[in-house]
Amino acid sequence: MSNVMESKQQLVDDIATQLKDSVSTIVVNYRGLTVSEMTELRKNLRDAGVEFKVYKNTMTRRAAEKAELTELNEFFTGPNAIAFSNEDVIAPAKILYNFAKEHEALEIKAGVLEGKFTPAEDVNAIASLPSKDGLVSMLLSVLQAPVRNFAYAVKAVGEDKEEA
Repeated sequence: MSNVMESKQQLVDDIATQLKDSVSTIVVNYRGLTVSEMTELRKNLRDAGVEFKVYKNTMTRRAAEKAELTELNEFFTGPNAIAFSNEDVIAPAKILYNFAKEHEALEIKAGVLEGKFTPAEDVNAIASLPSKDGLVSMLLSVLQAPVRNFAYAVKAVGEDKEEA
């Protein structure tokens, strides 16, 4: 019997370590997804370097307490899966958010981003932001606009003088 307890304690320790070490952790309710949809979701997450696991709620509650993330405990009810990312903060949120838009059965419950508890609304808001490359291109476009407009104005003045 002590072997079982030791293995459960080891699992709780492993989950707590993942909760502490990951830069992004997202808890989702996957009730209603088919096996093929879950397989597709797991593949998308794996391609982005995100680990996607299903644990017993009692184990995750204990691990959350051990990791000092007790805010998550209220979300560990029903069928849950947890996405852990050690590399990219936004990738799991984006993948899960986009997948949830296509598959209504997937529900983002909450998350931990860079060690801070984040409610589902904030996870969805962060996931709907453009990527870093998209934001950089928007910034460059804004910075180029005055120069471009000035060039058009100079060109128009030059064309007016040629006609006159």
